[in-house]
Amino acid sequence: MDTVDAVVIGAGVVGLAVARALALRGREPLILEAHGQIGTQASSRNSEVIHAGIYYPRGSLKARLCVAGRDQLYTFCESHGIGHRRCGKLIVATSESQLPQLQHIRSTAQANGVALLLLSRAAASALEPQLSCVGALHSPLTGIFDSHEYMLALLGHAQGRGATLVCDSRVTGLKLEPNGMLIAINGGDPLLLARTVINSAGACAPQVARLINGFPADLVPTSHFAKGNYFGLTGRSPFQHLVYPIPEHGGLGVHLTLDLAGRARFGPDVQWIDEPNYEVDPRRADRFYAAIRDYWSALPDGALQPAYAGIRPRITGPTEPLADFRIDGPQFHGVRGLVNLFGIESPGLTASLAIADHVADLVSD
Repeated sequence: MDTVDAVVIGAGVVGLAVARALALRGREPLILEAHGQIGTQASSRNSEVIHAGIYYPRGSLKARLCVAGRDQLYTFCESHGIGHRRCGKLIVATSESQLPQLQHIRSTAQANGVALLLLSRAAASALEPQLSCVGALHSPLTGIFDSHEYMLALLGHAQGRGATLVCDSRVTGLKLEPNGMLIAINGGDPLLLARTVINSAGACAPQVARLINGFPADLVPTSHFAKGNYFGLTGRSPFQHLVYPIPEHGGLGVHLTLDLAGRARFGPDVQWIDEPNYEVDPRRADRFYAAIRDYWSALPDGALQPAYAGIRPRITGPTEPLADFRIDGPQFHGVRGLVNLFGIESPGLTASLAIADHVADLVSD
């Protein structure tokens, strides 16, 4: 049996950021990844947007960590040569009845320290001539970046400070001991004793927490899988900004995002499923055309092609309000050295560096 200082379960973007934060504090984390490479799930199946911190309730972890993480992420990208662009985004009202919702969004953002500019129809059209709306909010702090370059940079930093990555290593058993936690991998007997364990397994984090022999079951939330499908635009995008509709229940609506090459994609929608799968049903395009034409009436027929899908690691169901991040440390559950990260969906990518610092603080003893 090997004794290790710290184990991070999951090599998605948050797990890699946590491993880096621990390594920068002199710890020696071992990163256990169930798949054959890093970031194959939610971390590589998203919009690659750097969020400003607009929609989240004041004082929530999502609000605080998104705003802090946004600034950290821009600095990190600039200092490490990671492709990014502060392109800004427009949140649009497509009917007069939606204008009060723009004001509500603006007030929420302002409470989080994020300034949004209210635009008239003419001002929005001046920025984006093909946009159909009656008013909009402009978010200059929203951007896009290369999440794959970012994850590689996080891994390089962590490994350079003593972290170790081991792929194809699915955690299948956990047991609390007085001096740490026993960890079994790939169905075998316990191989490791870790003083610190960070459960950053994304959508599987509740499943991993339930493996902990002796951990209270009532402290583990239920997993819900909200699939988000994306469709790509054939041909050149007529937009320079990201374009978001008024948020819908369970998501931010089918929005237009750009990659660093200027290609446009639309999504994600919200499709509740029982088990994770990443197939995009081409028949969902009909709903996308209808949603997109609310703010881009000139979208041509046949312009959308299935792209990819991601899974939001939800801890609330279809009829429940969206939950805040749950970052459950020893102060919450009483187990020294253990942190469970539940429901780390958007804006988890943007907030990843701030989340990592928060986690490292929780186990700083």
